[in-house]
Amino acid sequence: MRYFAQQLFDGESIQTNQIMTVEDGKIIAVTSGTKADSDKQLLGLVTPGFIDVQVNGGGGVLFNNQPNLEALQIMSKAHQQFGTTAMLPTLITDDLNTMLHAGDAIAQAITSKVHGIVGVHFEGPHLSQPKKGIHPEQHIRQISDQELALFTRKDLGVVCVTLAPENVSCDVIKHLVQAGVKVCLGHSNATVEQTQLAIQAGAQGFTHLFNAMSPLQSRAAGMVGAALLDDNTYCGLIVDHEHVDLASCQLAIKCKTANKIMLVTDAMSHVGSEQVKLQFSGMDITREGNKLTIEGGRLAGSALDMASAVRNTIQDLHCTIEDGINMASSTPANFIGKQQNKGKLAANFDADWLVLDDQFEVNQTYISGQKVF
Repeated sequence: MRYFAQQLFDGESIQTNQIMTVEDGKIIAVTSGTKADSDKQLLGLVTPGFIDVQVNGGGGVLFNNQPNLEALQIMSKAHQQFGTTAMLPTLITDDLNTMLHAGDAIAQAITSKVHGIVGVHFEGPHLSQPKKGIHPEQHIRQISDQELALFTRKDLGVVCVTLAPENVSCDVIKHLVQAGVKVCLGHSNATVEQTQLAIQAGAQGFTHLFNAMSPLQSRAAGMVGAALLDDNTYCGLIVDHEHVDLASCQLAIKCKTANKIMLVTDAMSHVGSEQVKLQFSGMDITREGNKLTIEGGRLAGSALDMASAVRNTIQDLHCTIEDGINMASSTPANFIGKQQNKGKLAANFDADWLVLDDQFEVNQTYISGQKVF
């Protein structure tokens, strides 16, 4: 099948009048051409699909509350309308039984090739009590052999684990990294020194930079300082104008560049649904506009989708279109080790793409060459 794109962002630059040839879910070639050479026209800016490494829920379903295959299908479908073509469904701190069910559901989704599910993100339970956010205190704990066995299963696709380095030893971090796990640091009160030792042990990223981590201060650089200082680690950033100040977002992108900042949603079940109230671990999470809070006004995940994150980044942070899209596609693809087949529109890459209008709203979403929205 040959698709004509008047405007196509291939992951490096915006090209005009391009033909994408697709076979068996892969892009075979991208060449210059005319409408007459194609089977189908794509009207708008064609870009690589978005990759979200932190998705707690969507379509009215929270993965913690329903750790099964059906939930993953609903979540993926809900986020496809906002341009997400690959995701790491994220399990918030919970008991071991829920974690094991979540692992089984992910394995099932990958075996049955559920569109968009490429792995799993265990956000906790090995976190810091002072920086727990909405993570249930009763489930925050030391790492055990059972959790290590779960994190290092080989049938879960990409496994990302968020942990607090003051509560997990560098030896354990090394062990996880050697087993192929992507270790992110977050929900942590670690000092800059503790954070740097965890990076030396192999930690590759930071979960929602600035939020739920020791801040950058004059006499204590904290986890935020360590993250901004390090050139090699990736940082998730929630650009919903609720979690992080605009200037802080701009500072992060200036320090880390678009090659290391990943736009993430941290989406709860509200995204892609009419849901207003969500029950999680005895808490009521309520949506007001674009904000999710628990009683007392504390933020509780987000109602953000990837298309809005990209739009906010380009329109309000004044990033280039190329950088805004890369932070949602090629950068997370690099982080999860899928840079050979996702995050770009080029020969041998997966046929995952979007058609965006001039306001960066998603008109169409394709996964493996199939139109899913």
